[in-house]
Amino acid sequence: MTERRWLRGLWWSSLPVRVLVTTTASTIAVLGLASYILLQTATGGIVDAKRQAAINEAVGVHAFMQQQLRGPETRGVAVSEALDRLADQAGAQTTQYMMVIHAPTSTLVSSGVLAESVPDELVETVGSQEGLFIAPTSVLWTDPEQADEPGLAIGTTLITTGGDRVPVFYVFPMTSELQVLRVMQSAVIATFLVLAVAIGLIVYLVTWQVVSPIRRASDTALRLASGQLDERMAVKGSDELASLAESMNQMAEELQARIRQLESLSAVQRRFVSDVSHELRTPLTTIKMAADMLYESREDFDPSALRTVELMWLEIERFDVLLADLLEISRFDAGAAVLTLDDYDLGAIVADEIHSYQPLAERQGTDIRLHLQTEEATAEIDARRIRRVLRNLLSNAIDHGQGKPVDVTVAADDDTVAVTVRDHGVGFEAEQSAQVFDRFWRADPARTRIVGGSGLGLAISLEDAKLHRGWLSAWGRPGRGAQFRLTLPRDQHTRVLASPLPVMPVDDEGNKR
Repeated sequence: MTERRWLRGLWWSSLPVRVLVTTTASTIAVLGLASYILLQTATGGIVDAKRQAAINEAVGVHAFMQQQLRGPETRGVAVSEALDRLADQAGAQTTQYMMVIHAPTSTLVSSGVLAESVPDELVETVGSQEGLFIAPTSVLWTDPEQADEPGLAIGTTLITTGGDRVPVFYVFPMTSELQVLRVMQSAVIATFLVLAVAIGLIVYLVTWQVVSPIRRASDTALRLASGQLDERMAVKGSDELASLAESMNQMAEELQARIRQLESLSAVQRRFVSDVSHELRTPLTTIKMAADMLYESREDFDPSALRTVELMWLEIERFDVLLADLLEISRFDAGAAVLTLDDYDLGAIVADEIHSYQPLAERQGTDIRLHLQTEEATAEIDARRIRRVLRNLLSNAIDHGQGKPVDVTVAADDDTVAVTVRDHGVGFEAEQSAQVFDRFWRADPARTRIVGGSGLGLAISLEDAKLHRGWLSAWGRPGRGAQFRLTLPRDQHTRVLASPLPVMPVDDEGNKR
């Protein structure tokens, strides 16, 4: 099974192998068929020629023997003696055949051959009918070391002076014809092998000439896809393959121009966001200070002015958070975000953040429950960024939890530490598990948030997790809540391959879908 799978993989992964095997196999099949037809035709022609020659020879010998048997020199001579004399005379004239004569008193056989060389069916036919009959036979030699060989047996009758019928058989071995056929077979087989090898080499060369440019085009396309935009194909000649190379080069130039244009535009956009965020920081600080002063003196205003001051202060606070997140996103986009690493206990950090969110949770009627599955969850992390991730996950769970309990679980193994935040609120569709990390994405745009946010929290959290070479995954189902899982390596030299906590909540395993 493994070998078959390997052969199937080789077949479908290599165009030269498919072309070479298919073309060579079909050509060999055609050559084999042509060789078979050639040998059959040649064999049939040689056998027919031998058959006709044997008949002509037998007719002439039979006429001679019949004439001699009725001649005056055989009168008064016993039939057996006369037949024996005739057989010697006829056999002395040629070596192309041997004779078997069924004389009245004995069977006369030429030297070197056995009487059994004549088929029994031919003997019966000649003994019962008039005429000349021919049948294929196997010539049996008196020498036991000499192998039998195919031949032809021709039977007829001689009429004695007394009117008796004497069966006589002429056995023609096909020794020379067999030698010719063996030489032809050897020549055809040798020619077949030479042509098969030659055709295989020709097909390989043709395939190599066609496939090599395609392979170079594929390698060039892969290098272009990997970011090597200066890669080009060499153009040789003016055929279709040269046209392919020119098209690839033109596509690469267009792609390079478009990518550089997009990179320039992206750089301008990032610079614009960064510059605007920095430029807004100073006036926003001034506005915020003024708003704080008004907010602290809000009790001195009438009810309408009090409400205005509170709304202004809340929106300025939200704007301040949004501006800070925009600055952080611009640092991620510019590749300027760096980690300040140290060894921290993830369980302790999670407990601190839960404690800080207890007042907000109590106001919303939410109970935050901490589950520590391990006593030690130390990892090399940037505590400021991990705290920010936890704050985003906790605020998100409280905001969408509909007042139901929020379960926070911490676990660790030899290589990783992990924390999950599970709410039992509105949840989201399964196909939205990746979209929740998009910037400014909301599952329900018409829904009013309870906890203020910029819409960038989860996007920043995902970037923080990636910066730690970790994972941030999401699971959700409508009406069954959501769970976010943060998995981090214990040190930056470890690659995260698995998490000690499942992304699907344990309490929802009965509803898998």
